[in-house]
Amino acid sequence: MRKKVILACVDCGSRNYTSESNKATSSERLEIKKFCSTCNAHTMHKETK
Repeated sequence: MRKKVILACVDCGSRNYTSESNKATSSERLEIKKFCSTCNAHTMHKETK
């Protein structure tokens, strides 16, 4: 079963992206390097609650 997660920028905190994560196997939070339009740079984005 997959769940929808929201990704937020580590630097500015803006919630820019949504993604899907495997609920059964993922125990840690998802971290992806993506482009943040607020920071105007590629930054780390972490899964929020």
